[in-house]
Amino acid sequence: MTAQKITIEPVTRIEGHAKVTIHLKDDGSVEHAYFHVNEFRGFEKFCEGRLVQEMPQITPRICGICPVSHHLAAAKAGDAVLGCPPPRPAALLRELMHMGQVIQSHGMHFFELAGPDLILGFDHDPATRNVVGLVQADPELTLKAVRLRKYGQSIISELGERSIHPTFAVPGGVSRAFGAASRDRLLAQLDEQIATIQTGVQIATRWIEANLETVREFAVFPTGYMGLVTPQNSLELYDGQIRLVGSDGQQLEKFDPQNYLDYIAEHVEPWSYLKFPYYKKLGYPEGVYRVGPLGRLNAVDQFDTPLANAEFQRFKALNHGLPVENTLHYHYARLIETLFAAERARVLLEDPDILSTDIRNTHQEPQEQGVGVIEAPRGTLIHHYWVNSYGQISKANLIVATGHNNYAMSKAVDEVAKAYVHGPDISEGMLNRVEHAIRAHDPCLSCSTHAVGSMPMEVSVYDPQGNLLRVIRR
Repeated sequence: MTAQKITIEPVTRIEGHAKVTIHLKDDGSVEHAYFHVNEFRGFEKFCEGRLVQEMPQITPRICGICPVSHHLAAAKAGDAVLGCPPPRPAALLRELMHMGQVIQSHGMHFFELAGPDLILGFDHDPATRNVVGLVQADPELTLKAVRLRKYGQSIISELGERSIHPTFAVPGGVSRAFGAASRDRLLAQLDEQIATIQTGVQIATRWIEANLETVREFAVFPTGYMGLVTPQNSLELYDGQIRLVGSDGQQLEKFDPQNYLDYIAEHVEPWSYLKFPYYKKLGYPEGVYRVGPLGRLNAVDQFDTPLANAEFQRFKALNHGLPVENTLHYHYARLIETLFAAERARVLLEDPDILSTDIRNTHQEPQEQGVGVIEAPRGTLIHHYWVNSYGQISKANLIVATGHNNYAMSKAVDEVAKAYVHGPDISEGMLNRVEHAIRAHDPCLSCSTHAVGSMPMEVSVYDPQGNLLRVIRR
């Protein structure tokens, strides 16, 4: 057959460069579909030789979508390396900035990136299956969504002077105190943002109820689940222990993040630059797990804020208390976490210590290595630095959220392709469903591989003899 090439615009709604190859059987059904991350990651190597104090400003350049997560994880690793735990007010301020990151990232993903598929439909005209289409369909909702993201960015900029690549956290604390005027501005806007998040929850739950068949057949499979928790196994996004539960919801491990290498290993496949983390005791692939909103909600027992906890109980009831395995429920879980972040921001803003000037621990007891772990919007983010006697990085290991989810995204792509693709003819709606299997995880492929250049997604279709039938780029 003659290879055909179709170019489809606009560029897909994910961060990074991905490729999907679909291999067909003789009858036109899918034999297997592969999710390739074909960018090369080099960030760990060119951090070598830098002072550990520089890492909170270097590592955010990995990505402009989640720079705050890298900023704070690097600062936490610096705390451990230099032996200077931050005072309580500094920890509160860091967590507040993190809540801003969660609000802006989750809000943007649901309303602007995933929302067009859910609100407008998977088969909607791709020319307007985006923010433009949302404005046309519901301008008031779209403006609320924009203000929600702006609010999250405002939290970041009030603390770090800018919403992208802030200069705020340093090993041992933060660089500046927080003012009462900033606190009052953020508190005054909070009720409006919570109302917008609750509107998003209603949209998600109504969509789920109206599309139960799709939800039940769209990439549903068992894995383990992982995330940070409090001592009572409540959701924790800034600090805590790592909890790993099995596909039955039973706890497999609960451990100090400093010891992550005792529990997590990484598998390599020849068709992807992105590694496949797994739980060592079960091996690969039996030990694979999911992170991010769905992973975290399956790994915790409750939330410590009332509105989010009430919604969490409804989430848990979806599968009678057992882990919720449906990939499309990532969207619902993401909104529940956004609600938690807003409620938690109120708790932090109303804490008297948030205005304290005791924000830096200058006493140091340097160590040879240190680990900083935080729950980035996309999942568990690990920064591990080894240093020499001069405090320079001799080795860095970064395991980002999207890496943890690599197996799940690959599995989702394969299952969705098998469910919806019947070749050799490929409709745009099919392509969008396969793409959404990746998009639901909200991947940041630039974080996971450190991209350089453009960010398309490519689907290649092969016949049983290995001949390329069609290439579709978005």
